[in-house]
Amino acid sequence: MKAEVPIWEKSNLTLEEAAAYSGIGTGKLRQITDDENCKFVLWNGSKRLIKRRLLDEYLSKSYSI
Repeated sequence: MKAEVPIWEKSNLTLEEAAAYSGIGTGKLRQITDDENCKFVLWNGSKRLIKRRLLDEYLSKSYSI
């Protein structure tokens, strides 16, 4: 039996998990993370992972997205 780790305890999230966690749509997250200066995206080959803590920091400092 594989234990599921809750989203808020994961360090890296898939695009779908990040959308559920943040309330931001996957399209908008894709748009933000396509920027090469994005600090909270981690590329594993062509797979996009979102660094949860850095996403939290980004959102807390943002006025609008």
